[in-house]
Amino acid sequence: MLITVFTPTYNRAHLLSRLYDSLCKQTYVDFEWIIVDDGSKDNTEEVVRDFINLQKIKIQYFKQENGGKHRAINRGVKEAKGELFFIADSDDMLPVNALENVSRTYEDIKDDNAFAGVCGLDGTFEGKVIGSGLPKDIIDSTSIAVRFKLGITGDMKEVFRTEVLKEFPFPEIKGECFCPEALVWNRIATKYKLRFFNQIIYLAEYQNDGITAGIVRARMKSPLASMMTYAEMAYNKDVPIIARLKAAINYWRFRLCSDSKKKPKLSWWYHCTMPLGYLIHLLDKLKVES
Repeated sequence: MLITVFTPTYNRAHLLSRLYDSLCKQTYVDFEWIIVDDGSKDNTEEVVRDFINLQKIKIQYFKQENGGKHRAINRGVKEAKGELFFIADSDDMLPVNALENVSRTYEDIKDDNAFAGVCGLDGTFEGKVIGSGLPKDIIDSTSIAVRFKLGITGDMKEVFRTEVLKEFPFPEIKGECFCPEALVWNRIATKYKLRFFNQIIYLAEYQNDGITAGIVRARMKSPLASMMTYAEMAYNKDVPIIARLKAAINYWRFRLCSDSKKKPKLSWWYHCTMPLGYLIHLLDKLKVES
């Protein structure tokens, strides 16, 4: 099996059917769908069992205690049978040719171990590219270089080799239910590149109660993972100095949310960014409490 489509879900029973329908319509069929239910309290399990009984596509369903998307991803990677791991959130969809385009693009680099996988574009449900798109059809590069050196903006859809995600699992910090995907994606970029291709393979719709909408609150409640992300960015020499300074500011912004004695460290020369981080932290608190 080439592709595992993976969906972490929490109380999204009312939205899962449109993702399911888009998977049933795929022009490429060598895939499985793994769903990790992150402790839903709605009828998600019943909805998924109905999908399984229809036997249109291969589905595996796992339910675990609520612990956040990153823990669900780790579980999905452990259970996956596919060579590639395609994360599809429960409130989004795939264009009918998405998996076919992933397979075709991967075919050209599958024997090159310098690649962690492939990456296409996100689009709206109306089919409009989210962000700038790519300046050419194919780019072989790291995700950090594409973002910071080429200036590509907008969400993209990374499809990693499953073995690479096993090599770079999400840290599971006790008491924290959020970990930025950028932490792991940036770690992967220190060792591997991706083949970027200029086609929409993912259709996104941001929910009012989703992770994206509440990102600041989520980072404040999971400060160690947030600090880890920004500290590693601040030390990464492939990241431009301006972006490293912004990372240092964000480090202090969320450091003030933690009373842990085991905080990630930041070099002394970044201490000049502390006052601005403290100011943003105060503004965050006002917004969250209002």
